[in-house]
Amino acid sequence: MKPKVLVTREIFDEVLELLRQHFEVSDNQGDAVWGPEDLAQRLADKDGVMTSIVDRIDAALLDRAPRLKVVANIAVGYNNIDVAECTRRGILVTNTPGVLDEATADFTWALILGAARRLTEAEAYLRGGQWKRWELKQLLGADVHGATLGIIGMGRIGQAVARRALGFDMQVLYWNRHRVAPEVERRCNATFVSKEELLARSDFVTLHCPYTPETHHLIGASELRKMKRTAILINAARGGVVDDAALVAALRDGTIAAAGLDVYENEPNLHPEFLRLKNVVLAPHIASATHSTRLNMAKKAALNLVAALTRGDPPDLVNPEAKRRG
Repeated sequence: MKPKVLVTREIFDEVLELLRQHFEVSDNQGDAVWGPEDLAQRLADKDGVMTSIVDRIDAALLDRAPRLKVVANIAVGYNNIDVAECTRRGILVTNTPGVLDEATADFTWALILGAARRLTEAEAYLRGGQWKRWELKQLLGADVHGATLGIIGMGRIGQAVARRALGFDMQVLYWNRHRVAPEVERRCNATFVSKEELLARSDFVTLHCPYTPETHHLIGASELRKMKRTAILINAARGGVVDDAALVAALRDGTIAAAGLDVYENEPNLHPEFLRLKNVVLAPHIASATHSTRLNMAKKAALNLVAALTRGDPPDLVNPEAKRRG
């Protein structure tokens, strides 16, 4: 008898077919919105689940899923999952690192350039019929070439962003929990500095760290005040790394010049004041949203699920200590 698995959101047909070769699959190809009660009912008899970042996997849910052995998240981040609780119960948790680095780095640059050159503001101006003539001082933005880029979080995505900065002849500063290897610094032409120095010197500050209790509101009112008034903040990491209320106030008051955001606290219910500000580029959490990247993410999650339930050894295991408790 095949193990039973649940896929909580719509996925690519070829990935669903891969899963059906190994499991009895309950899918959600209609992409219905399931609340906690719906999800709990569907998980009651499942051995595995493929989740998205909007699915909250916590103790209350796990109490109602006694057969669950693996949670395969279609994301690099997994702050939607209570990993400690899964570990205590011997439930394996996996993620999808590596496959979205380049797409996310590309989109980070879309936010950098869009915010620097006031692109969304300019498009609204044009679409609104306000453009009547060319003017010398019309919609003046900030130079990117030759500027200083500060990267907070120098993992795979941060490094990919830094490599792209070489083409813009930028000075790259970075701050990380641990200094990266000298060869990485040379390849990225990046200099390790304190967070305070990075905030004070950078023309652009871009965030590429996971969301954890330690990084909650890593950028708040105090940090924003340390930045240049001409600086631009970019967040394509996770909502909660930035105090959105503090950022709204800083953008409104001119503490910093602009921002480019792909993620938010309490998304999709972003702070309503963002919509009233002209000096912020907003995107709906799509940094990894290219066809090939999202397909590869789903495939990676599926292969993790297969490996976990057939061999007990998925390649992208977040909590290896859970194997000792299973």
